[in-house]
Amino acid sequence: MVSKNNKWIDATLPINTNMISWPSDPMVEVVEYKEISKGASSNVSLLKMGSHTGTHIDAPRHFFNNGVAIDKMPADVMIGFARVVEMSDYSSIYVHELKSKNIRLKERVILRTQNSKARWRQKRFSKDFVSLTLAAAEYLISKKIKLVGIDSLSVGGYAHPDAKAVHKALLAQGIWIVEGLDLSRVKPGVYDMLCLPLRIYQADAAPARVFLRQRE
Repeated sequence: MVSKNNKWIDATLPINTNMISWPSDPMVEVVEYKEISKGASSNVSLLKMGSHTGTHIDAPRHFFNNGVAIDKMPADVMIGFARVVEMSDYSSIYVHELKSKNIRLKERVILRTQNSKARWRQKRFSKDFVSLTLAAAEYLISKKIKLVGIDSLSVGGYAHPDAKAVHKALLAQGIWIVEGLDLSRVKPGVYDMLCLPLRIYQADAAPARVFLRQRE
């Protein structure tokens, strides 16, 4: 049941020139291409950014050439109930803590970590964000979850030996990954979720708009 007082929360990072980006990815540029103030008939912006900019969805194609691309994403994966769980460790997400959250089979799981306290207020990329261990990813796989979301730009740690393995393990099992979520205003609980990426032909990922509404 949805409470009458519960409103949709926008869990999307606004795309702008100064936003935090993954160090090896293209920097974001948003510039005015046409401006009414300069005599143009309309305002038109020029966008330059990578497919993993801000709040985005990783498709299996991100790590597998023959994997499903973002334009073939099943809509029912990203629309429906999602469980937001609070993770307390300041370094990694471990199996023992996930087990304490009573994650159910085939759920959509969103991980709210210590990243949410200050991550998106920082002006520079920080390498010490909270991420999944490979064992934790394998535990989520055992639960046959539909998707996993996290409040950092990657579910795998920065330059960590298991970073790619975490992605590959999840994507190989058809588990879609939502990264770069702004969960600063989101509490643990069950939510209605709307999460839709740009439909970019044969792309490995795409920026997405994500809304969450808590249920009673």
